[in-house]
Amino acid sequence: MLIVFARAPRLGAVKRRLARGVGALAALRFHRAMLAATLRRLGRDRRWRCLVALTPDGAARRWGPLAPGLARRREPPRVPQGGGDLGARMARAMRPHRPRVALVGCDIPGLAAADVAAAFRALAGGAGAVFGPAEDGGYWLVGLGARRPAHPFARVRWSGPNALADTLANCGGRRVVLLRRLRDVDTAEALRALQTAGGRP
Repeated sequence: MLIVFARAPRLGAVKRRLARGVGALAALRFHRAMLAATLRRLGRDRRWRCLVALTPDGAARRWGPLAPGLARRREPPRVPQGGGDLGARMARAMRPHRPRVALVGCDIPGLAAADVAAAFRALAGGAGAVFGPAEDGGYWLVGLGARRPAHPFARVRWSGPNALADTLANCGGRRVVLLRRLRDVDTAEALRALQTAGGRP
């Protein structure tokens, strides 16, 4: 199972760090574009099942199409994230899916289906966890296998340079695989770097 973790695209409620540098409307446009691109790129791949975990919870039922141009009936199923901090919500989303599950965000322009496939290969090969490291010290993908750590997201300092290190510390004794390093876009500086490099959007 692949879970795309996302906020419903509402003005003022998404990409707040980015919005401080580019404005709330530009941040919303970026979020919408990236969420749609992620679902088109990954949501219909036949190598895995996919669902979208949305917050706030009511958005899973009420929200219109998340990927314009992709028929609503062809979008992945939606589930609510539930309450709690990011770690609690991620743990809740991933817990029921065994033996293998991967979770990605929707702010990683370089993310490709091949990256998700590499994560599932690592898990099928016996890894307890797999991570896609981000340049800011976080991670753009986390995958858990049959021999997964019991509490992978406990005491993690989110939205900072320690998120991956803290999560790895919870994986003691499990085999961990790291994928390639990618850049997520959380700040105006990161967005400008993406645009300068000719990336999207």
